[in-house]
Amino acid sequence: MAGRAAEPEVIWARPERAGRGPRPAHSRADIAAAAVRVADAEGIEQVSMRHVAADLGMGTMSLYNYVPRKEDLYELMVDAVSGEYDYPEPSGDWRADVLGLAHQMRAMMLRHPWLPRLMSPVYGFSPNALTYLEYSLRCLDPLDRPYGAKMELIASLNGVVTTYVANEIATAERTRSLPWSAEQEQAVRIGYLGAQVASGRYPRLAAAFTEDSGPIDLEAVFDRALRRTIEGFVAAPS
Repeated sequence: MAGRAAEPEVIWARPERAGRGPRPAHSRADIAAAAVRVADAEGIEQVSMRHVAADLGMGTMSLYNYVPRKEDLYELMVDAVSGEYDYPEPSGDWRADVLGLAHQMRAMMLRHPWLPRLMSPVYGFSPNALTYLEYSLRCLDPLDRPYGAKMELIASLNGVVTTYVANEIATAERTRSLPWSAEQEQAVRIGYLGAQVASGRYPRLAAAFTEDSGPIDLEAVFDRALRRTIEGFVAAPS
């Protein structure tokens, strides 16, 4: 297939368009933006070389001259939306700074619900990903830990955000697919749960629900998960 590499390669080390010929009609950024448009509007399942090529008004085979594999297209997409981060001057309070980045990541994933499914260390070395990592480490300059430990903290926080948001998105998608309202669903489930807890078979759950019957503040839960990850890291031996 045209443009497909015979050996492993990094898309960022590849020229914008393989082969000789006239000036490329589309930039790598154009292609990434088209793929992101498709994913945002129709879901990651609809992102294909054919669909993206059609969005750009070009033939599928022509697109392979720019992007040799669908996996490379995914990498372009992740890098493109990673350019949405805002990088203010670090405050000197490294906890506050990395928490701010984590909240930015969550907002970005909610804007692009397909993103958690594509998060991979393989895509961690694109231009915008490297900018993110460098800035994260800069925020952590006041923390007296080796760089390896700081990278572990960044990875742990990213993992918390990705897992949390993936659950948020899955819940929202399920709710949209129901033939009844979310309130109706919740009322039925709470009724069932209340009956089970009241049966006496689950005394600890009964105590837990008596102690705090909700509703759950999901924003506060998210923030606590991040802070506990940070404080657990600080408390752990280096």
